[in-house]
Amino acid sequence: MTKGREIQEKLRALRGGKLLFLPHAIQQMTRPERMISRHDVRNVVENGEVIEDYPNDARGHSCLILGFGLDRRPIHVVCAPRGDYVAIITAYLPNPDEWNNGFRVRKTL
Repeated sequence: MTKGREIQEKLRALRGGKLLFLPHAIQQMTRPERMISRHDVRNVVENGEVIEDYPNDARGHSCLILGFGLDRRPIHVVCAPRGDYVAIITAYLPNPDEWNNGFRVRKTL
């Protein structure tokens, strides 16, 4: 079974729907060294790969998605499907020093 299959299905069902950007996500996206657009985030959510699944997250079932911005930068988005929308918890540019396998696997210390 594919990692995060259940949450992938929920996200697929909400494709093209509403995204709710939580304050933390907006703060992270608008940092000068990141400048991640809403369009970048939508592209990641709709076309990216679930690389970590958090079914027991205190905020509700969420996941980490790897995708690419419109400028082809790798972007990680943590999000959670909620009824008729997807909550965007955070979005950031993954640090190559912390990730392996094309930003899919966390490096162990």
